[in-house]
Amino acid sequence: MTVKLIKPGEDQVTIHQLLDEIKQIPQIRECGAIFAFEGLVRGEEKDLTTHTLHLTTPDYDKTQHELESLVADIKDKHQVKEVAVIHYLGRFQPGDPLFLVAVAGAHRQETRSALNEVIERVKYELEFQKEEETNQGNNIIMSGG
Repeated sequence: MTVKLIKPGEDQVTIHQLLDEIKQIPQIRECGAIFAFEGLVRGEEKDLTTHTLHLTTPDYDKTQHELESLVADIKDKHQVKEVAVIHYLGRFQPGDPLFLVAVAGAHRQETRSALNEVIERVKYELEFQKEEETNQGNNIIMSGG
């Protein structure tokens, strides 16, 4: 199971690589669905233009552990075969990927539910800070934003 916060300078993983990896699990023959999500840096929103985004966490080890626990909980709850998550830290431009998730399961219902729960829980339960440099100045967004 790949569940990792990736710091600046570490090897990058694409959504295609994550999907290829999840297709190699021994239980793939029991799977009827794989759902994937790639969260990107949004550059335009109404009257706001984001030039760069800096994403950090105050305690890398704690956040990594919480991410692993969250994924294990969701995998067990939804009885899916595999959940893989990559969350990047560092400085990004609009269009850059920040957050990758792939879930493999026997049926689409529980697989899609597990994917949705990973997305929402990571956003609201893990301690991240986003600093956006925009056309209207800098904006700091804490977890859940």
